[in-house]
Amino acid sequence: MRGKLLLCVAPLVLAASAVVAAPPADNVSGKRHPNLAAAQRLSTKAYEKVVAAQQANEWDMAGHAQKAKDLLDQANQELKAAAEAANKH
Repeated sequence: MRGKLLLCVAPLVLAASAVVAAPPADNVSGKRHPNLAAAQRLSTKAYEKVVAAQQANEWDMAGHAQKAKDLLDQANQELKAAAEAANKH
C-alpha cells in the first residue's frame, strides 16, 4: 500500500519541484528597454548559476541558495514592473 501511495505522490512532487525550480522569465522588451532587458537576462543567468551550485553541493546550503533564488526572482519581477512603468510615460 505504501509503495502505491509513493508511486502516486512522486510524480506530483517532481512536477511541483519543476515549477518551483523554473528560472525567472525574460519578459522585458529588448527593443523598448535594452538596459532593463539586459539586467533581466543577467538575473536569469545568476539564477541558473545558483541552481548549478545547489546541484553541485547536493542542495545542502542551509536555505541560503533558495533565498538567493527567491530574491533574483523578485528582482526580475521588479525589472518587469519598471519597464511597464516606463511604458506609461
